[in-house]
Amino acid sequence: MSLQLRTYHAPDFTEPRFVTAPDAALTPAPFDRVAPENYHAMSIFPEYFKIGGTWLLAEESRMDCVPVLRNGRIEVVEFRHIRAGEPVVCGRTEDASEGIYVHADGFREDRNERDVFAFRQNRTRETAFSKDYDDLYEVLRHDRDHGKIVWVLGPAVAFDHDSRASLAKLIQNGYVDALLAGNALATHDLEGAYLKTALGVDIYTQQGQPNGHYNHLDTINRVRYHGSIAKFIEAEGIDNGIIYSCETCGVPYVLGGSIRDDGPLPPVYGDVYAAQDAMRHEVRGATTVICIATMLHSIAVGNMTPSFRVLPDGTVRQVYFYCIDVSEFTANKLADRGSLSARSIITNAQDFIVTVAKGLGL
Repeated sequence: MSLQLRTYHAPDFTEPRFVTAPDAALTPAPFDRVAPENYHAMSIFPEYFKIGGTWLLAEESRMDCVPVLRNGRIEVVEFRHIRAGEPVVCGRTEDASEGIYVHADGFREDRNERDVFAFRQNRTRETAFSKDYDDLYEVLRHDRDHGKIVWVLGPAVAFDHDSRASLAKLIQNGYVDALLAGNALATHDLEGAYLKTALGVDIYTQQGQPNGHYNHLDTINRVRYHGSIAKFIEAEGIDNGIIYSCETCGVPYVLGGSIRDDGPLPPVYGDVYAAQDAMRHEVRGATTVICIATMLHSIAVGNMTPSFRVLPDGTVRQVYFYCIDVSEFTANKLADRGSLSARSIITNAQDFIVTVAKGLGL
């Protein structure tokens, strides 16, 4: 059965509250990187702004950013990208009364009435996720051909031989359009290809190796010796793994740095805001986002991913957002974003990746 995307129901702008609403207030930014008082902050939902009598959708929305009128379009920008004098939308109501409307139910989410007292309403390690996996397979098959699939990975994915191999198959078969991670994921994946260990532990037997605590440092140092990951792969005869598959298949990856990083690898962003811009570049256009075993990266990407996407033909469609973690707290924190597109699966990273690859017949 092929995936049936929910139909987006736009607001009926012939309703009196929209017709009689004033234009949204526009106030010049007082300085670079500073919004005017009473600025409007964006949510994850579709938001419309009445400009010159016409309701405009902010097509590329991001939570906690501000709407700016640029060249007749509503652009959503971070505070640090505001320029002095730019017209910023101001107003903090969301019901059209100030020319601002937040459309939180455009996909007609199911809200079935529940008993006041009922068991197993939260998603925990005791939840059965069979239906979630089946739905995910359909989402991935659909978006491989009709969307953009972004994966956000923690280093645990690289700690196991089978999970590395399974994710490589997903990349090679078109199920990964971009990868967002930190220095550790790439380091331990390359360590697995180079020395067959991750943090000095054999990726298949899970046995620690003599002097294994040097292995990730040796890997980083060798990559830096060659000058780039691509040159390291070629010079050292690397032929497997996650980063190898990204390099050979032309899949972009963004490695955001951390104060904890060793090395780091050459492509790691040391400037957190440059990393944020690079991540947002890949998230822009994403129709499915899958975050696995990385709390900070998951929360960051969750904040920059809206619940909808405007396709090139103007169609508005939902964004599927999955958070996979063995910790219920981490997964459910992302599911609390308030949209049908956010879904949590409580399991370990390795089992999830292997199950998904098998479910897709890889």
